[in-house]
Amino acid sequence: MSTRKKGLLAAAQKIVRKQHIGIMNESSLHSVLKYQYTGPGGRTEAAAGEFVADGIRSDGEYIEVQTGSFAPLVKKVKHFSSLGKVRIIHPIAVKKMIEVYKPANKKGISKLLYRRRSPLKGTPWNIFDALVHAPLLPLIRGVTIEIVMVDITEKRVKDGKGTWRRRGISKKDRELTAWHESIHFKKPADYLRFIPFKKGEKFTSTLLAQSAGIDKFTARKALYVLTKLKVVKRTGKKGNSWVYVRK
Repeated sequence: MSTRKKGLLAAAQKIVRKQHIGIMNESSLHSVLKYQYTGPGGRTEAAAGEFVADGIRSDGEYIEVQTGSFAPLVKKVKHFSSLGKVRIIHPIAVKKMIEVYKPANKKGISKLLYRRRSPLKGTPWNIFDALVHAPLLPLIRGVTIEIVMVDITEKRVKDGKGTWRRRGISKKDRELTAWHESIHFKKPADYLRFIPFKKGEKFTSTLLAQSAGIDKFTARKALYVLTKLKVVKRTGKKGNSWVYVRK
């Protein structure tokens, strides 16, 4: 990370700590990214017509931080794009640490019970989890999608209020602990980075999974999105599998 980005990140984290923003409103991860990307002179939680943007930079660019599916963003982003440029920030956790605490006592002190590393490891391919239900979002004029590869700490409380899958443990916050890189997608051709084949070379989802080192489900999601973006196209079938070619 550049010295300038480190400075902006540190300043954003200081603002979030001062405001004590929690998961009931938005996670610390979301807040830090919102303040960092809005930048000096920008406005956060800024109204624009019937919608509220996470931020509007001093140069007029609209900022939206989205940790989950992009489907809820479609109407909002279409509106913002009619007013100016839009940047969607999507954090992907390369490494996630999980901390489980006791409920806070009367003095507001919560004791750490244990800490462990999640076995899940995010990669840029996770962008298709967010795009699969909004595959045409990158085609909206003036929209940039920026993946930020980060490490996070997820804080949980053993309060008996969580789901049965987590044995009653509730998620309370997510904090950004390290920044690895950011990847920008300004136009459909930028998504060709996910296709390890030459122009005109035919392949199936199975071959893509093998070549890219991903599972078949992720390969199918990626090809669904990339077909919608007209980065690849179907040319027929081989047995029960669709055959694709990159454009």
